[in-house]
Amino acid sequence: MPPNAGRPKLSVVIPAYNEEEGIALIIERTLSAREAINTACDLSGVEVIVVDDGSSDRTGEIAASYSEIRLITYQKNRGYGAAIKQGFDAATGDLLAFLDADGTCDPRFFETLTEALLREDADVAIGSRLGDESEMPAIRRLGNRLFAGIITLWGGTRVTDSASGMRVMRRSSLSRLYPLPDGMHFTPAMSAVAIFDPHLQLVEVPMRYRERTGESKLRVLADGLRFLRVIIDTALTYRPLRPFGVLGSVLLGLAVGYGILPVVFYLQHRHLEEWMIYRLVAVVVGLTVGVNLLAVGVLGQQMVALIHDHLEPASSRRLINRVLLDYLVPWGTLSVLAGVALNARSVWEYATTGHVTAHWIYVLTGGLLVTLGVEFVSFGVMARVLNIIRYRRMSQVTAA
Repeated sequence: MPPNAGRPKLSVVIPAYNEEEGIALIIERTLSAREAINTACDLSGVEVIVVDDGSSDRTGEIAASYSEIRLITYQKNRGYGAAIKQGFDAATGDLLAFLDADGTCDPRFFETLTEALLREDADVAIGSRLGDESEMPAIRRLGNRLFAGIITLWGGTRVTDSASGMRVMRRSSLSRLYPLPDGMHFTPAMSAVAIFDPHLQLVEVPMRYRERTGESKLRVLADGLRFLRVIIDTALTYRPLRPFGVLGSVLLGLAVGYGILPVVFYLQHRHLEEWMIYRLVAVVVGLTVGVNLLAVGVLGQQMVALIHDHLEPASSRRLINRVLLDYLVPWGTLSVLAGVALNARSVWEYATTGHVTAHWIYVLTGGLLVTLGVEFVSFGVMARVLNIIRYRRMSQVTAA
């Protein structure tokens, strides 16, 4: 049996764009770290790949002077993420890693990251730059904590540094991580997918972070907004029910709570004050919007289940089977009929005389019942259609 059989190989990709001030140092540090990483992690080898991302300075020329690396060069700048993916395509390792060329991260830390990845049987290992020894500027630290907080709250798994530029992953996991963007938002997008996809496991290890060599390519506001957008977009394609469900439930709760006073007042006095119309209009809006948000979240989760195999949470599945499919259409039908019955006399009176003598609360309540009933029936029918499509798809997969 060959001596390297069964031992993984690590490929380290260094994306570089106009990094002539620091590219030589990061290459030398990475090459010097190979033996320690290889020995500590029992690897079959460590290769170093530098991707010159269309630099207009001497980055490519300097990198080309190192015969121990593989250099990929192209004339036009394609973006940070595109450079890393290009390096992954050229890599021969079972384990893929990358770090920035700006000297902020120590290549020796790949030893710790790789050990953590293998020990935890994880798919992605991230070096967290936000520890006590971090030299990251305050504004970037704040932004990274914000992005990590959004992913943590939405995904239910804690992460502290979603945009770290030093990480290790398994080549076998790329098919679930891809597609990923070409720009600077490559890293938060990867972190979001690794958190939201239940088939992937992420491990995070604190590391030391130094101030970069040369001028930063990161545009705090523009790239920060891009990071936020890609995190939200990724989250919505995996767990739309969580934000819509929370917002919908909050609105429904507030609407019910806000409507208690008029109901109690009516039961006690058998009439309502005119000023209460404003309160009740707010209740109507809260109830209708809350129901819409909840339904959008549940239907979105069903759509996600059609795209990503077995990604529908058990709680969502129970809600769909027990409420949307079995009860929502009948409930909606009864609600519409009740609303029509409540206002039938008023409608006839208006049609024949042009006037309505009934109290406005009856009109408002009947309108709310009809509106909610139509929503219940519509969303119930759509939920049933999606469930049928999913069932047919699963049957086709099983038959194949």
